[in-house]
Parts: sequence; structure tokens; C-alpha cells
Amino acid sequence: MNLNLYIANKIRKGEVTGKKLAGPIITVATLGIVLGIVVMILSLSIGTGFKREIRNKIVGFGSHIQVMNYDYNSSFETNPIQQDSIFVTQLKEMEGVSKVQEFATKPGLVKTKESIQGVVLKGIGKDFNWDYFNTIMVEGEKPDISGPKTSNDIIISTSLAKLLKLKVGDKVPMYFFQDKIRARNFRISAIYDSHLPEFDKLFLFVDIRQIIKLNNWEDNQITGYEIMLDEFDQMMPIGREIDILAASRISPDGGMLRTTTIAQQQPQIFGWLDLLDMNVAIILILIVLVAGFNMISGLLIIILERTAMIGILKALGKQNWNIRKVFLYLASFIITKGIIIGNIVGIGICLLQKHFGLITLDPTNYYLDTVPIYLNPLHLLYLNIATIIISYIMMIGPSYLVTKITPVEAIRFD
Repeated sequence: MNLNLYIANKIRKGEVTGKKLAGPIITVATLGIVLGIVVMILSLSIGTGFKREIRNKIVGFGSHIQVMNYDYNSSFETNPIQQDSIFVTQLKEMEGVSKVQEFATKPGLVKTKESIQGVVLKGIGKDFNWDYFNTIMVEGEKPDISGPKTSNDIIISTSLAKLLKLKVGDKVPMYFFQDKIRARNFRISAIYDSHLPEFDKLFLFVDIRQIIKLNNWEDNQITGYEIMLDEFDQMMPIGREIDILAASRISPDGGMLRTTTIAQQQPQIFGWLDLLDMNVAIILILIVLVAGFNMISGLLIIILERTAMIGILKALGKQNWNIRKVFLYLASFIITKGIIIGNIVGIGICLLQKHFGLITLDPTNYYLDTVPIYLNPLHLLYLNIATIIISYIMMIGPSYLVTKITPVEAIRFD
């Protein structure tokens, strides 16, 4: 029988004679661990969820990687490249690439009787991936861009529709500036709302053939290719592979290709998102320290409460290390119980929020309408392991107090 474990269990249950402070202290220490674990799980899952949601929204507008003409033009008035089926096949065969689609852009003005707004028309083809837009479409139907006839339909955002006082079915007069001003009338077929004002007020989506005609390009000319990946974390290594592949291809007109990632196109937003990782890390460190010091104070009080018991055990020949084991076992009970309950409560709250969206947000300020949740089993595992290790390390110090107690003084103290 493990005597140290037996004594620790008796103290935990309050079955040891003497002062009865251990019970409330253990409860408070356990609640401290529970609260710490819950806050850490929520901080990690919300921070990660927010970052993923914003990142996915931005990628939905511009993909992970774009391949375009190798020029120094950073505007939306682009120089074209020629369609290259061999290049597209090579891209699709790359591991980690999920989708390759053509696109074209054209800046212009939308002018109504009451308002005028500068926008960018983004041309999409029949290979366009609608997965993201299906989640943000709030009204109307997708334009038919797969038919033989060029579609005159356009997709506009909620913010632009309100600004210009337009609705589904209305005509949208647009003006484009080249050698001379060119005018086009489009019909609104759908309205979307991504809650990203920087993008919602800028982009309208049309049949790519409209952009080709407006730019006086040939039928086989486009702005470039958008490449979607299976995982965002693959963007940098796959981007380098695509860059090497693109650099090796020269079009018949002598043009070359270049690649850009979405992080390079939107450095401010992704820099801001990276700061979230630091914020979450600081919160986790502070919570672990607070919970650890709560455990330290609790264990010190229990050791002082059991001074007489420690003296008796020493008088009976128990070594310091064996007596320290009693309190380390007691700390193990508290930490284990706190972590188990904390995980149940924390994960439970996350699942409720994820499936029912109980806590809402103002999209104007947060770009999302509900608090986002992303539960990664690996993150939870690392979080629990780190908490256990740090807690045990912090418990070793207070247990040394046992070595300072002498049998005579301890029994007299009682």
C-alpha cells in the first residue's frame, strides 16, 4: 500500500483529525484551475477562430496565390497574359493545390442619380469556386456565366447597394476610362455581404468575358490565375514552387509570369492578424501564472495546517522526500480534477457557441456577426500538457517547506 498516497487522499477528503481548512482551500484551488483552463480554452479557440474566419474571408476574395503578368503594375488596370492549359495542368498536379481559376480585373465608376463610387470589376469564369460566395450571398441568384452568351449580370455588396440605393434586378450604369470613356449597363443578379468594408465597397463580380471586351483583349487573354490551397500554412512553400514554375514559362508574345500571395497583397491585415497570436500567448501565460500562484498559496496553507502531522511523521522516521510526496500527491488530485472539469466546461461552452452562435458581435467593428470558435485537438492537448508541467514545477518549491519543519517544534506548535 502506498502510504503517502493514502494520507494525501485522507487530507483531500477531510478525514484527517485537526483543523479543517484543507477542504475549503482545496475547493478554492480546484476552482482556480478550472477557471484558468476554461479561460485558456476560450482564449485559444476564439483567437484561432477569429484569425481563421478573417483569413478565409480575405482568401475568398483573392485566393491564396495569384499568377499574373511580370510587370511593375500594382493597379487593377492590368496587363494580360495568355491562357496556358499546360501551365494550368501542372499547377493542378501540385500537391496541396485544390483549385485553379482564371480572373480579370477592371477599375471603373458606378454612377447613379444620387451617388458616384469608384469600384473594381472582377471577372470570373465558369471555373470559379462558389463555395465562399455561397456562404455570404444574402439575396438574389448567381449569374449564369457558363453559357455561350456573355452574361450581363453583376454581383454587388450590401454596403454598395445601400450607398447607391440599388436592389436585385436594378440596372447598374458603369463608366470606364481608357482612350475614351466607355459606358456599360449591368443588371444586379445577387447581393453579398462579407462584413469586410474594405472589400465590400470595392469589388463587384461579373462574367470574365465582359472584362475581356472592355479591355479589347483577345479571347484567350486574362489578368491571371488564382490558386486555392488545401491549407493556408502551405502557402509559402507551395508559393515558392509555383514561382519557380511560373518563371520558367514565357508566353508567345515574350511576356513572363510572376506570383504573389494573399499575405503579400494584404500585408496590413495579415500583420494585424499575426498580433492576435501574441495577445493570446500573453493571456495564456498570465492565466497559467495566476492559477499556479493560487495553487502555491493553497499548498502552503495546507502544509502549515498540517505542521503537527508533519512533525509526527518525522518523529516516526519518515524522510522529508516521502512527506513531500504526500503534498505533491495532494497537488496532483487538485490539478487533475481542475483540468478535467475545466476541459469539460471550456469545450462545452465552445461547442455551444460554435453550433448556436449564442454570443453575437457587431460586424461593423469585428467583421463577424458571432464570436468565432475553432477547436483544434492538438492545441487542446498541448495546452493541457503545458498546464500540468508548469503546475507541477511550481508545486515543487512550496513542498520544500516540509524540510524546514522539525518534529519538536511541530508537535509543540499543535
